[in-house]
Amino acid sequence: MRKKHLNWILVIGWMMVIFIFSSQVGDVSNENNKFVIYVFNLLGLNLNNIFGTLSDFIVRKASHFTEYFILYMLIYRAMNKSKKIDMKIFITSILIVFLYACSDEFHQSFVPGRGPAFRDVMVDTCGGLTALLFIYIRVTFKKRPASSNKVLTKLK
Repeated sequence: MRKKHLNWILVIGWMMVIFIFSSQVGDVSNENNKFVIYVFNLLGLNLNNIFGTLSDFIVRKASHFTEYFILYMLIYRAMNKSKKIDMKIFITSILIVFLYACSDEFHQSFVPGRGPAFRDVMVDTCGGLTALLFIYIRVTFKKRPASSNKVLTKLK
């Protein structure tokens, strides 16, 4: 019971993190993107040299994608008690991700220097769909009996 509550606390906490990032005015959000680019530069990956003027755009979209990938994972974990594939949970989780992404973009319409973009809702939802696919593949291959794994090794 305690773990169940913790999982939902993590979901709500992550939603709050997304809300806080969305509440940042345009200038602060742009500075965060520049910081991420700077960190990659320190790690030896100069995004400005690779992507040029698109580096800021790519960092912003990758942030959207990652935020909602994580949100889907947390929601799915909170909803799935059995560790089995349950399509209702997959669909409900992605629906929650989509609706939260819509509400997030609506919220941004009230933030100075920011604005709503349906494209961002699609990027967010793609992050959630990628998490769905990741979980589905992981659960499917984990359930596979040992005999079918032998077939895979023989093919190598």
